[in-house]
Amino acid sequence: MTLTEEITFDPKEISQLYDSVGWKGYTCDVDKLCRGLTKSHLVLTARDESGTLLGLARTVSDDESICYVQDLLVNPKFHRQGIGRALLERLMRRYAHCRFFLLSTAHESTPEGKRNHAFYRQLGFLSYEENQMAGFGLPRIRPPRGHSDR
Repeated sequence: MTLTEEITFDPKEISQLYDSVGWKGYTCDVDKLCRGLTKSHLVLTARDESGTLLGLARTVSDDESICYVQDLLVNPKFHRQGIGRALLERLMRRYAHCRFFLLSTAHESTPEGKRNHAFYRQLGFLSYEENQMAGFGLPRIRPPRGHSDR
């Protein structure tokens, strides 16, 4: 397996990877997804010896005080082979100088969240609450800017 920072992306290949983990919200507009990848601070890919894309991690960062891991995904056919761990550990080293190294994942009450929480805890991550922090977000679907519901 080879980990590589990449800056250009094949829409078909990216769509296949994101579809493999069920992230349809991204793949409904693969061109937008690829633009987002291009605008990310760093995109790290994992490929096998034949060049097949196995997984990907991307960050949003000012490269000084904060790094947010926007995406970490591995095709389920290649789970439990250390790919996600390798991607995340590389990012942890790359951004070790940042004050905050953050990510979000599904709630622990979901099947995906339960697995993810265990994975991140094995790597030393604590929940926001355990770090005496809180995370907030806007609803995913909201009226366009300037539109009033009144």
